[in-house]
Amino acid sequence: MEQRQLGKQGLVVSAIGLGCMGMSEFYGTADEKESVATIHQALDAGVSLLDTADMYGPFKNEELVAKAIRGRRDTVVLATKFGIVRTGDASFRGVNGRPAYVKSACDASLHRLGVDHIDLYYQHRVDPDVPIEETVGAMAELVTAGKVRYLGLSEAGPQTIRRAHAVHPISALQTEYSLWSREPEAQILPALRELGIGLVPYSPLGRGFLTGHFKRYEDLAADDYRRHSPRFQGENFAKNLELVERVKQMAAGKGVTAGQLALAWVLAQGKDIVPIPGTTRRSHLEQNIAAVDLNITPSDLSDIAAVMPPGAASGMRYPEEMMRMVNL
Repeated sequence: MEQRQLGKQGLVVSAIGLGCMGMSEFYGTADEKESVATIHQALDAGVSLLDTADMYGPFKNEELVAKAIRGRRDTVVLATKFGIVRTGDASFRGVNGRPAYVKSACDASLHRLGVDHIDLYYQHRVDPDVPIEETVGAMAELVTAGKVRYLGLSEAGPQTIRRAHAVHPISALQTEYSLWSREPEAQILPALRELGIGLVPYSPLGRGFLTGHFKRYEDLAADDYRRHSPRFQGENFAKNLELVERVKQMAAGKGVTAGQLALAWVLAQGKDIVPIPGTTRRSHLEQNIAAVDLNITPSDLSDIAAVMPPGAASGMRYPEEMMRMVNL
C-alpha cells in the first residue's frame, strides 16, 4: 500500500483510509459482524488510517472500532473527533469547543477506544462561541500529556485554519471533497499547502452517489440520512444522476467502476491528500482499495474535469442548517 504524509510533523498513513461512520449510523441498518470483518480486511490490505468520532452512534462507533482493532493497535493510525455534542438518546446538543470539554471528550474517547493515545484528534466542527486559539490550546495540552499525537480540524475555513496552526501545528484538515464537492480547491486547499497541512477528504464518493449504485430516491432505506440531503432529492437527484452516468461511461472505457474512477481522481489531486471512503462491506472495500493502483493520465483528469467541473452538482451538500456549521 502506498504511504502518504499528512502535515510536516511526521504523520504517515496509507494512501487511502477507511471511514467507519456508516458502520454504526446514518446509512441504514448496520451489521456489526460484517463491519468488524471489513475493518480487519482493510488492515490486512495495508489500510492504516481508521476514522471515527464520538458522535457516531452516538458513541457506538468508537466501541465498534475498539473491538475491531483489539490486538492490532500497532498497525492502526487511529483518528477520532470531538465537538458535536450528542446525548445517549442520540439528541444533538450543539457544538462545544470549550477547553474543559475538549479534555473530557478526549478521556471519554480513549476509554471507549480502549487505547492510551489517539493518533489524530480532530475538532469535528468549529465552535463559533469559543476562540479557536482556546480550543486548539487545550488540544495541544493533550499532545503534551501524551494522550494525542497529532491534531486536526474538520470543516474549518482558511482563516480559522491559520489561527489554529499558529497555536499548534495542524497535521490534517478533514472536509468533504470529491468530484461533486470541489469547493476546497478555491481557498482551503491553497491555504493547506501554504501551511504544510494534509487534506483528508470524507465522502470522496459523494456519499455513495458517485458509485452509480443509486437509481431512484426510493433506493435509500427509510432511515437513511441521505433522504434529507438536498443532492438526493427531486430534480437534484435526476440532474446529478446524469452527471454520474457520464462518469460511468468514462469508467467503463477504462474497465473500472465509476466509484474507482472517482476515487482515483481524488487520489491524483496530490500526494498530500488521503481520502477516507466509508463502506460497511468487504466487497466494496476491495473496489475502493483497487483505486489506489489505477493508472489515471493527465488526459483522463482533463476529461473528468470537463464532465464534473466545480459547481456541477445540483443542490447543497447538506441541509441549510447544517451548512451553517461548515467552513467557519
